[in-house]
Amino acid sequence: MKYMLMLYEPEGAYEGEAGQKTLAEIIAQHMKLAEELVAAGVEFSGEELQPTSEARTVRTDAAGAKTVHDGPFAETREHLGGYYVIDVADLEAAVAWARRVPIIPGGKVEVRPVVAH
Repeated sequence: MKYMLMLYEPEGAYEGEAGQKTLAEIIAQHMKLAEELVAAGVEFSGEELQPTSEARTVRTDAAGAKTVHDGPFAETREHLGGYYVIDVADLEAAVAWARRVPIIPGGKVEVRPVVAH
């Protein structure tokens, strides 16, 4: 079954010289996790996302009219910074992998099953 692991971190966590150093360390840890997923035979994909300042949201009102807005769908201190989609046996296995995802203090990983069609 496929699960999406969504990585949320505080916006701006990697700004400045110290933030860039932390980012390099986190990326190295993600590369290690990718190696572990491959070694375990887990099919996966994933990407880092651009900051929310680059996002656009298309909203549909009750009448069906669509409008485009800058930024994410909600004001928040956290932002979706990246994701993995993994194919594992069950939710327990997905959560076990989510616990291994490198994330800075204050970040979180949401685990959600993907609807199979």
